[in-house]
Amino acid sequence: MRKLMLLSVALASLSIPALAADLAVKAPVLPPFTWSSCFLGAHAGGGWARQDVTDPAGLVEVNAFGTPASGVTTAQVNPSGAVVGGQFGCDYQFAPSWVAGVEGSASGAAMNGSTTVDLPDVGGAALVTARTDFLASVTGRLGYAVDRWLYYVKGGAAWAGGKYDVVGSGFGFEGLDTRDGWTVGAGIEWAFSRNWSARIEYDYYGLGTRTIQMTDSINGFGPAPVDVKESVQTVKLGVNFHLWSQ
Repeated sequence: MRKLMLLSVALASLSIPALAADLAVKAPVLPPFTWSSCFLGAHAGGGWARQDVTDPAGLVEVNAFGTPASGVTTAQVNPSGAVVGGQFGCDYQFAPSWVAGVEGSASGAAMNGSTTVDLPDVGGAALVTARTDFLASVTGRLGYAVDRWLYYVKGGAAWAGGKYDVVGSGFGFEGLDTRDGWTVGAGIEWAFSRNWSARIEYDYYGLGTRTIQMTDSINGFGPAPVDVKESVQTVKLGVNFHLWSQ
């Protein structure tokens, strides 16, 4: 009886390591993380712009008062405010730490600013207001991955939309603007799970000079041209859901 018990204990001691080894072999092994995926996400942040409006004083004096403008006036307006939107794109990781991709982004903006300009030939002043309410871009990006961290730069085509007002005593000119341009930016993205990542990004939008047709909604004057040069900068925090990953 004693010999039988000792034999049972010996057999059990031999079977436990074998069972543990068998379990270890069958445990799932996750593939290494990769940035190769398509993604869909959202972002929020802030933006500030510079808009050089030329010539709001001449616009008012010539159209509202019929007085020839004696010179050209440029009003600098600096709108700022919130930016909220979304993005969609795809990335491919290669060689082995470089990441290349393409992304489309659209944002609603609430960037507003105003300044006052004098009307030298008729007296008084006009309030010049500028608003940027839409930003969009299609960009390529190139990054370098350090495991779950991605450092990247981006660049491509951009679009913006906004509104301009020149208002004073007895007149109120306004005009809408949609323009194209270019954008460059840089950011850092962190994959905090296999399918989710968070990022912070800076973007600069060069939107050039465009001629805006202004109309006086009070008196019916216009349309009258005003040149506006615009640039925008944004800082955005975003989160992405990666639709698949290898």
